[in-house]
Amino acid sequence: MFTAWRNESKNRQRLAALSPRLRRLALGWCGEESLADDLAQEALTRALARLASLKDGAALEGWAFAILANCFRDHCRRQRPTDCFDECIDPALQPADEQLLQQQTVDRVRQAVARLSPARREVLMLVDLEACSYAEVAEILGIPVGTVMSRLSRARQQLKQLMASETRAKTDGRPFMERIK
Repeated sequence: MFTAWRNESKNRQRLAALSPRLRRLALGWCGEESLADDLAQEALTRALARLASLKDGAALEGWAFAILANCFRDHCRRQRPTDCFDECIDPALQPADEQLLQQQTVDRVRQAVARLSPARREVLMLVDLEACSYAEVAEILGIPVGTVMSRLSRARQQLKQLMASETRAKTDGRPFMERIK
C-alpha cells in the first residue's frame, strides 16, 4: 500500500514537471497561448484524475501526450482552431533589425503550420518539437507507424510548399527596387 502511494506521488511530481512541455506542444498544435494553457490544464486535470489507472510509470510521458491529443481533438470538434500566434522573444538579446527579421520568419512559419490539417500538425509537432519517435507518436495518437510517417512527410512537404509560395508571392518575381517604386 505504501509503495503504491509513493509511486503515485512520484508520478504526480513527474506529471507536474511535464506541464511546460504539454503547454508547448499544445501551443504548437493550436497556435494560441490562452487556448494552449487551457488544453494543457485540461490534460493535466484528466491525467491527475486517472493517475491510479496508469499501469506503467515509465509510460507517463506518452500517456500524458495522448491525453493532451484527445483534449485537442475534443476542442477541434467543438470549434475551429484560431490562427493567432504570439511569440516570446527576449528583445534584450538581439539588435532590432535581427529581432524584426526573426519575428517575421517565426510569423511566416507559424502561419504556414496553422494552415496544416490538425492531424498533420499533431504529428509534425510531436516529432519535430517534442522529439518523439515514430513509435511513440503512433502510440500517443493511436495510429499506425506508417500513418505517422506519411503524415509527417506530407506535413513537411506542404510546409515547404507554403513557405515557398509565400516567399514568391512576397517578392512578386520582380527586383527589389522595382517593387519599391
